[in-house]
Amino acid sequence: MNKAVAVNDLGLKDYKETWDFQEKLFKSIVDTKIGNRNSLEPQPTNNHFLFVEHPHVYTLGKSGDISNMLLNEKQLEEKGATFYKINRGGDITYHGPGQIVGYPILDLENFFTDIHKYLRLLEEMIILTLAEYGLKAERSNGETGVWLDVGTPFARKICAMGVRASRWVTMHGFALNVNANLGYFDNIVPCGIRGKAVTSMHVELGQDLDIEEVKEKLLGHFQILFEAELKIEPASIKH
Repeated sequence: MNKAVAVNDLGLKDYKETWDFQEKLFKSIVDTKIGNRNSLEPQPTNNHFLFVEHPHVYTLGKSGDISNMLLNEKQLEEKGATFYKINRGGDITYHGPGQIVGYPILDLENFFTDIHKYLRLLEEMIILTLAEYGLKAERSNGETGVWLDVGTPFARKICAMGVRASRWVTMHGFALNVNANLGYFDNIVPCGIRGKAVTSMHVELGQDLDIEEVKEKLLGHFQILFEAELKIEPASIKH
């Protein structure tokens, strides 16, 4: 079992370029696992945690409904945004500057083989981080992600999640609205859920947040929840 996790902060990076990088890391882990099947000396599998901010982009999961995208190609271009259909679970969401996107690419066999536990621990990482800022966040039954004021007419989502897993290797992840421009969510039905608002830490706290500080808190909770050994790496996408 290898519980070391390489942490790489990519900064502001194009969505497709980051997706391709995820796929490369994902494939490397899967290939190692396949090679280990018949090996007398199995190699440890690597784990990664990518932080990134994306330029304005909308992504639709494989089970998503395209009608939840309310803009046509010309309108997308006018807003300086792009659109991708991708291979994660979940419906449509938005990524943009001021939002912390996290992509854990983990071999869960190094930790536990339970995808539901994995999602719940990611949610718990967000919930514990928000609690440090005085925000009482929680889960909403049947709706993956992290919410405020669940069960009230004022329920609003602050963090979206959508993951893919194959051979117990994960990719994609979470998007936490820190200082994000929430106006971009008006162009979609977020996560396919009508009548539910979206919020950010900035809106809830009435001030801009230090994104680097929020990342540090997220990593601290991730390390404890997953009993991981974090290894901070220089920011880069290696081709």
